Amino acid sequence: KFFNHSKLLATAIGGKERFHSVISALNTLKPFAKDDDWVLVHDAARPCVKATDVINLIDQLKNHPTGGLLAIRVVDTIKQANNTQVEATLDRTNLWQAQTPQIYRYGVLSKALDNIIQNDLNITDEASSIETLGFESILVEGSKSNLKITTSEDLDLANFYLESNN
Repeated sequence: KFFNHSKLLATAIGGKERFHSVISALNTLKPFAKDDDWVLVHDAARPCVKATDVINLIDQLKNHPTGGLLAIRVVDTIKQANNTQVEATLDRTNLWQAQTPQIYRYGVLSKALDNIIQNDLNITDEASSIETLGFESILVEGSKSNLKITTSEDLDLANFYLESNN
C-alpha cells in the first residue's frame, strides 16, 4: 500500500516463532534475492506504523552495509526485578525500545538466522540475530504510535491511533 507494489512474487508459510516465519520468507525469496538486497521485516502486531517512519528508515540505511531498525528512546524509569522484588534501576540513558520494521541485507540476515538455528539460540527480533554475529545495527527513531498490540488495552489505543489518522 505505501509504495504501490502490486506484484506479489511469492508467499511464505509462517512458523512457530517469529524467526521461523522470517526464515521461511527468506527461503521463499532465495530464487529472487541477492545477498546485498534489502529485506524489510514487519510485525503484523504493529499496524500503526507510519509511512513516513518506514521511508525515513529506508533513507537512513540505504548506504549501510548491514541494516537497522525503528526504535524509540526509553523515557520511563526501568526496574530490573526478580518476580516482583526490585533488584536494580537501569540507566535509561542508552536504552531504546525496538520496533519494526527492521531492515537488513538478505545475505547477512540469512547467515544470522542460520546461526540462531545452528546454536539453538533464543531471539525476539532480527536485530538480536544480527548481534550474535557481531554486526552493527543502526537505530532509527520511530514513533510511539507504532505500538505492539499484545493486550486489549493496546488494541484500544491502536484503534484510537488508526481512527485519528483517517
